[in-house]
Parts: sequence; C-alpha cells; structure tokens
Amino acid sequence: MHTDSYGLMSADGPGPAPGKTAGPAHEVQGRRPAWPVWSGPVPPLADGFAVRPDTVPDLAATLVPGAAVALVPDQAPVSAQDWRASNGKTQLARYFAGSLWRSPGVDVLAWVVASSRASVLSGFVQAAGATGGSNAGDAESVAARFIDWLGTTARSWLVVLDDLRDAADLDGLWPSGPTGRLLITAASPAAVPSEHGVLALPVPAFSTREAMGYLSGRLGTDPDQRSGAIDLVGDLGCEPVALAQASAVIASSGMSCRDYRQHFTQRQKQLVEAGRAEPSAAAVTWTFSAEYAEHLSPGVSIRSLVTLAAMLDGHGIPGVVFTTTAAGQYLAGDGGQPADPQRTWNAVLNLRQAELLTVDPPGALPAVRISPVLQAVIRAAVPGDLRDRAARAAAAALLEVWPRDEPRSRLAADLQACAVSLRQAAGDALWAEGHCPPLLVLAGQSMDSARLTGPAVAYWRELAADSERILGPGSLETLMVTGNLGGALLAAGQAAEAVPAFQRVLDGRIGVLGPDHPGALAAKVGLGRALVAAGRPADGVPVLEQALASSELVCGADHIDTLAAREEYAAAALAAGQAAAAIRSYRHALADRDRIQGGQHPDTMSASLGLAAAYLAAGQYKDAIAQYKQVLTDREAALGADHPDTLHARASLATATFAAGRMGSALQLYEETCAGYERTIGANHPTTLACQADLARGYYATGRLGDAITLLSDGVSRAERSLPPGDPLTQRIREALTNLTG
Repeated sequence: MHTDSYGLMSADGPGPAPGKTAGPAHEVQGRRPAWPVWSGPVPPLADGFAVRPDTVPDLAATLVPGAAVALVPDQAPVSAQDWRASNGKTQLARYFAGSLWRSPGVDVLAWVVASSRASVLSGFVQAAGATGGSNAGDAESVAARFIDWLGTTARSWLVVLDDLRDAADLDGLWPSGPTGRLLITAASPAAVPSEHGVLALPVPAFSTREAMGYLSGRLGTDPDQRSGAIDLVGDLGCEPVALAQASAVIASSGMSCRDYRQHFTQRQKQLVEAGRAEPSAAAVTWTFSAEYAEHLSPGVSIRSLVTLAAMLDGHGIPGVVFTTTAAGQYLAGDGGQPADPQRTWNAVLNLRQAELLTVDPPGALPAVRISPVLQAVIRAAVPGDLRDRAARAAAAALLEVWPRDEPRSRLAADLQACAVSLRQAAGDALWAEGHCPPLLVLAGQSMDSARLTGPAVAYWRELAADSERILGPGSLETLMVTGNLGGALLAAGQAAEAVPAFQRVLDGRIGVLGPDHPGALAAKVGLGRALVAAGRPADGVPVLEQALASSELVCGADHIDTLAAREEYAAAALAAGQAAAAIRSYRHALADRDRIQGGQHPDTMSASLGLAAAYLAAGQYKDAIAQYKQVLTDREAALGADHPDTLHARASLATATFAAGRMGSALQLYEETCAGYERTIGANHPTTLACQADLARGYYATGRLGDAITLLSDGVSRAERSLPPGDPLTQRIREALTNLTG
C-alpha cells in the first residue's frame, strides 16, 4: 500500500519495506508523523518498465547521500513537440524512488512536480505537513522551513523534482543536506541550476539491446507476433515513447511487429507527403494508438477526449474532471445526450491501454497523466474549433469539481495547475462571451487562499493584462481583476505597487458606478489599506475617513462593510500616531462587533486586539494589559494555546506588560511565546527570531546579561542561516548583540 496523489491508499505502487508503514500525504499541523513518510503525486510505474543498463548509469551508485543528480535529454528539444523531451526520465526517477523506499535507507521521500514555482511551493507545503511541520504562514515561508529542516535533520531523505523547466523556480528553495539525495528530471539541460554542483546524466533513446528486451518483454513469447521486431526497433529509432505505443497496439490487437511496421512506414510517408518535416517515430505511433483506442471505445469520440486532456496539466488531471456533466455534454457534441460518465471513464482507461496516458491505481480520485509533448502534438493536430470547444468544456468541468474549502489540498493544487495550463493553451477562447472567465478568477483566488503569494502576483498580473487587452482598461471586470492584483501584492508585501493598482480601481469604478457605489467604497478602503501598508498612513487616514463616512450613509452603521471600514480607519489613525482617534474608533467598532457578531467571533477579537494596541500606543498600560488579557483568554478558548493568533496575542500582552515595567510577568510571557513559536513554526522562523530578540531585551532589562548575549548570539547564527543576506531582522539582532558586547 502507498499513499496516492490524493491521500488515498492503493494496492499498486512502491509499497513500504518490511516493517515500514506508508506515511500520509497530508499531515495535520502538529501531528507527529509515522516514519517513514512518502509525500507527493507519485506517477505509476509503466507496464513493462525495464532498467537501462546500456544507456543510463546506475542511479543507486551515483545518487549517494549529499548528492544531486539531474536526468536530462541527451539533446535539447527544439520545440514543445520534440519527442526527445519524453525519453523515460520520470519513469527512471520513479523506479529509483520505489527501490530506495523499499530499502532501509530513506525516512522521507518527497515527490514534487517542479514545472512551475507554484507547483514547487505546493509540493514542499505538502511535504512539510507530511513530516510534521507547521503550515502556518504563506507558502514561501512553509517551504523555506521545510528546506531548512532537510538541511539539518538526521533523517535520510530523497526529494524528486520532476519536470523542472526553469531554474529560477527553485530560487531560495534548493534541497540539500548531508543525509539527503536530490533527483531532478528536466525537459532541457538548460533548466538545471549550474551553481549547486548537480551531476547531469543525459538520458538518450534505448540501445538496440534495451529496445529489443523491452519489446520482447511486452509481447511475450509468441514468435509470430515478434516476427520483424528487430526491423521495427530500427524504424522506431529506439524511442521509448514510440516503443511503448507500438507494443501496446501490437500486444492488444494481435498483429505482428512486421504488420505494424508496414502501417508505420506508410503513415510516415503520408505525413511527409502532407508537407510535414521528417516526423519522429512517436509523432507517427501516437496516431495508431489513438485509432486503436477509438476502436475500443464505441460511442465516445477519442479525438475529443484526448483534446480535452491536452488542454490541462499533464502532471495530474483529477480523474473526476472527465466524468463531469460539462465533459459529458462536450463529448456528446451539438444537441446530443450527455455521454455516460462510466462509458467516458472506460474510454480513458482505453487510452491508458493504448499508452496515450496513464491513470493512477484504483481509488476514489485517481489522477490522469499525459506527456506534455503529446499534449502539444494533439493541440497542433486538431482543428481550431474543436480545440476551442475543448477549452470551454475543460473550464466548465474544473469549475464543477473545484473544492471551496481546501486551498492547500492536493486536489486544489492540481486544479490550479490545470487552470494555468488551460489559460496558456486556450489563448483567448475562454473569453469568447466578452467576460473574464469565472474559472480564471477562481484559480487566482485559490492561489490567494493557499497563500502562494509570489505565484499569485504573477498570475493576477497576467490575467489583468489579458483582461485589459480583451475587455478594455475601463471594464468593470478588468477593474475587478486589478483589485485582486492589488490584494495579492499586499499579501506578498509589495504594498508600494499595490497603491497604484487600487488607485486605478477606485478611479475606474467612480467613473462607471459613481463615488457612493459599494464597489467604489470597497476600492477606497483597499487604497487606504495599501497606503498604510506602504508606510504612508497620513495619506491613508483621510481616504479611509471618507470611505467610512460614505459607508455609513450608503450601507448603514451596522453593515459589515461599515464595521470593516471603521477598523481600517482606526488602524490607519494608529499608524499615523493619532492614538486618541484610534481608541475612539476601535471602541465604537468593538461595541458594534460584540452586539452584532458576538464576543467570540474572530472579527470581534481582532477589533479588541486593535483597541489594546491603541491603548498601548497612548501609554494607557493598565487598559492595554486588561484588553490584551481578554483577547488572549478568548483566543485560547476558541483556537487553542498554540494557534498563531493566540501566540500573537500572548506576544502582544508580553510587550504591554514589559512597557508597564512588570518585568517578571513579561519574561514569563515572552518565554511561553517563544516556546510556542518554536513548537509550531520552528526556531529559525523570522517570527520566532523576533520574539527571542524581545526576550533577550527583557533579560537585559532584568540584569541577566549572560542570558541575553547567549540568546542573541544564537539568534544571529540562526538568522544568518535561514534569512536572505542583508535581511533587516538579521541586522536588528546583530546590532542588539553588538550593543551588549561592545
């Protein structure tokens, strides 16, 4: 048994070694993992897989602890349709991973799709959860903590980065450590980073002996069927994909190698006469596989089905996509009855039998995988109207199955990747109705919810550019997308860039909707929040004051948007040094929240926390401490002692207690908070390091100079290892240490 792509258990796959149990793919935060752990969307091993002693060095001897190896094509592909990019690299990595898993030599095996920054982050977040790490914070910080753990753990590990396309997608996220192995598969040698000492192993086509051994293994012992095998191997150029497709058709149809070779030669000649350049063998064999699958699937258009698959992310299409109502209506054609889901799924399995795609072992949510090269070939071969219909059907199917409450699940990550692939493959076809496609908005929102901050910013930028080009800069839908871009920029800490984005939204909505429309008011609140985050609170205060006044008139004093606007104004006033105004506004907001939503509502507790901060800024220490204590009590009861919001409240109470001169209580609170952060997000997280610096300040203030120096020295060492060069927090801790030691 092993954990498949969606956390389900299946009988096929690597399986645990004797005495081992497979680890779950999605660990709940704080749960102690059962070692060893296998995490990630693991592809199945192909039928008839064979090792390649003639053409590929033994990975077991090459990939030793501390080493990094990349499997790359022996020649760089010249286009997306170049079959040299599909030469068995992933299967070799899969075989090695399974072999290592069965040995006693690995505690952690993380399989990560590396085709984009978003997929890398999602894979590392899943692996962090599987190994018992905290998922607190954005995906970048969770992934960075996992990478740091790999560098320091005594446990043995293997990380597989499958289909790396851009070395920049691994910036700051390079797995390394004395107990670990890193195995990369890349579509081009240029995608492999050059600065980490990676050993690149070219993976060519089969040798003739390997090709004959593979073909013989798949065809069995029937001498008639194997007649002409050596000539067929030569015509196929020993290409692994071509051999897999040819052997699947030969073995299932009963024809001989000689028969298949005759068909192959004739089809190859037809393609050349049609004006195509000399096609590779796989560019021919896939057409026979498609025809064979059509023969096996009466009543289902295989061409339409493979076109649908060609529009999505080939690393893992949730199988349920193919049995949606949208897919059934698309496969039925114009005016027909929707295709039966079971018949459609049987056709998918027939495509697997024809070696055009793979399907995960049986389970509730199997993933369908298809070569990116084959996807490019299919998209180029089908008529444009079919490609456009497939794109719209794929969008509707993804919307049908999208989970609304699992932003960091494997399913959500696969659907995000499918949506991105669909947007790239479909061009403008999804915009045919003159609206921003709902799927593309949902995909961006899903990235936001998963806290994929960097990829979300890049995604919203591209979508905003598309919307402006297609719908126009003044379109309300373009303004909606631009507002989402502003929110993503804020979440990514790029507030200065968020300000002009929100300003464009505000100006556009006022021009179209008027200044008092709820959409314009929401844009004004967003602009004010961005100004405060960008260090311009004095500019944000009047913007938010206007938004609050308008919201009270238009929406009413008790409307939820008015309550939010009041708190945004209070936060801006506090940041601008207007503590008295902040106190008045927070008191008002807290009373309204308590009356309307109740004292235990998260928004009520947030308003209470803001009021406590305003009291502290005004020097009203007694009121601040009392307010912080109330927030801490409420959050402990509602969320638990180690929830990030509870720890933040405890740290804030420690700060207020320290400011009031109550050193004993402050030290105890700081120590408890630091311990909580170490348990949940690790000793090297910036929040933990900042908390330890505050604790060191408390030690110094109470005469414990040695403890303060020890804590700061350790903090400097950890910050230098885990934070980027020149990080302000590292500098702050180093300066504090220098001040104490002279």
